[in-house]
Amino acid sequence: MQFSGEVVVTTLRELNPCVFLRPALPRPRPRAYIVTGAASCPCHTVSQSHPSEYSPTQQRQHPARDHATPRVVSMSDSGKKRPASANGTEKKAQPTTKPTSSGTSGIFPRIALVVLVALLYRQLQPPAPKICGTPGGPPVTGPRVQLKDGRHLAYHEFGVPKDQAKHKIIFVHGFDSCRYDAVQVSPELAKELGIYLLSFDRPGYGESDPHPGRTEDSIAFDIEQLADIMQLGPKFYLIGFSMGGEIMWSCLKNIPHRLAGVSILGPVGNFWWSGYPANVSTAAWYVQLPQDQWAVRVAHHAPWLAYWWNTQKFFPASSVISFNPAILSPEDMAIIPKFAFRTYAAQVRQQGKHESLHRDMIVGFGKWKWSPLEMENPFPAGEAAVHLWHGAEDLIVPVELSRYIAQKLPWVRYHELPTAGHLFPIADGMADRIVTSMLLGDQ
Repeated sequence: MQFSGEVVVTTLRELNPCVFLRPALPRPRPRAYIVTGAASCPCHTVSQSHPSEYSPTQQRQHPARDHATPRVVSMSDSGKKRPASANGTEKKAQPTTKPTSSGTSGIFPRIALVVLVALLYRQLQPPAPKICGTPGGPPVTGPRVQLKDGRHLAYHEFGVPKDQAKHKIIFVHGFDSCRYDAVQVSPELAKELGIYLLSFDRPGYGESDPHPGRTEDSIAFDIEQLADIMQLGPKFYLIGFSMGGEIMWSCLKNIPHRLAGVSILGPVGNFWWSGYPANVSTAAWYVQLPQDQWAVRVAHHAPWLAYWWNTQKFFPASSVISFNPAILSPEDMAIIPKFAFRTYAAQVRQQGKHESLHRDMIVGFGKWKWSPLEMENPFPAGEAAVHLWHGAEDLIVPVELSRYIAQKLPWVRYHELPTAGHLFPIADGMADRIVTSMLLGDQ
């Protein structure tokens, strides 16, 4: 028989199935083995170097496998393991599972989540303030002073000329107001007592630069610098209304040596100041409308949410910002027509709501490091007096907080107006009454 260079393996049953056949080839070819039965059986192990040493004795140990159908095993495959089934036949290779789209489809929800978070973050971020006197910002229309940190404070002067004044007063305006909203002392009283009154825009309001780093203490030092720049002398008087009234506590704590007297009018109170009994703070809390409770709660616990909370349209935000008439008492409603003179109202928020209104709320209702209820008398020798005024029908700032402060701090002279609301300083004759009490004492 003539070979054509191929490996030939006989399949005749009479041949010993374990005999290795090596044809005479012109050049080396891969060797082949005749293997029967299960390849895993130790008696069927075939040596590559000595294939003829396969023992017939080993074959006889498994007579049932003597006539199994032989298969060809290439030398190149001899070192590879092939899976075998229990009956000795070779297992078929399992088809490779094709990748499904579930792996890639899981990416899309993640992308959507990232986009949603980015959009939400953008909604939470307030726009940059439009600073007066800068490109794109409102113009500067009045006089301003520059503080040590470079910020500007706009101011307005009332009363007699400063160099002729016997009493120099700085007025600190309230929430959503500006330097033109000072108490209206009559020209007659100003002339009689020699009153010079200086009012200024608090940071972020009107034409004063914003102060994003403002704290419960920083405004007191702004006032001290303003007094020095304006040459008011070693001591001056202070009057603060509403949110400006709350600032009076900071001035009493930080610059008492500069104060000749203080009048606090309808001051905002922080419900989280230490020293308030639970029944007092709770009673005051529920005087507010539910929407104001939420606005104050957000300002205290989540100040980063204050801008979004007070500008979104899904539910009511601060009733003070939205001019909700439900927060006005009967006497307040009678005073409202006096606001017709506020032709400058557009200037109040012109630099942006966040650095004026929202910053006021964040600082006023924030987490203070100290409490006015724990203050010692700043004037132990009686060199100055502190007057606290509040309307009993105030629906914007609950009177309960001021009542308790007056009980807790015996050095505070308390004046409660039984039928007045929050706007009592604007009522006819009240400004003269407040100023006279501060300058001349209660008569």
